[in-house]
Amino acid sequence: MNKALSEEELQDLYAWIDKIKLSRPKRNIARDFSDGVMTAEVVKHFYPKLVEVHNYTPAHSTQQKLSNWNTLNRKVFSKLNFHIPEDTVKKIALSTPGSIEPVLCALRERLEDRQAERVPDGTQDLEYYSTVNEKTHTENRQASNKTATQVKKAHKSSPLIVPAQNVDPAFRLLLEEKEQALLALQETVEILQIKVNRLEHLVHLKDLRIEDLTKHLERYKTRNNIP
Repeated sequence: MNKALSEEELQDLYAWIDKIKLSRPKRNIARDFSDGVMTAEVVKHFYPKLVEVHNYTPAHSTQQKLSNWNTLNRKVFSKLNFHIPEDTVKKIALSTPGSIEPVLCALRERLEDRQAERVPDGTQDLEYYSTVNEKTHTENRQASNKTATQVKKAHKSSPLIVPAQNVDPAFRLLLEEKEQALLALQETVEILQIKVNRLEHLVHLKDLRIEDLTKHLERYKTRNNIP
């Protein structure tokens, strides 16, 4: 959680945050996220019933900021098997530059990992709702989303036949279990597509960085007559 992020990772993180509707405009991330309110809103975006926003008061005082973060650790992060150390919380509350980004990055990874966890009845844990259908940023992401859509359509076009009442209960139970397994696999495909999209975006950012550095190198050679 205290690891330094590369420029590509930071840009990817900022792009992810920009997709989430928050109560305040994002101008200075260290200051904007220092009181924990916007972090609570990020979690609520994915798990609406997990966060009660009224528990978190917008604050300027360090004491209230720490109180908000302690509430997040106790009431929200504990349910996600996630925790922010006290020394890190203090740095965030003091708006220390570079302190919030690794935390948000780790939180993002935890939220994405949580998507793959299922409760026994096969439904999505913590009532997560997918944002797979948000507007994509590259043609590769559009193609990936098309694959997930095709899986959905295939499932909808050939639903399992609902057995009649006189069918053997054991057979009916077997069909229901297969249905749940199919739904779980469909959700898994969507989750994997999200992760693939993220990796593709990182690769795209790296390519842009390499292209920019190459142009700088060529200009340097031209100015200094280097062959």
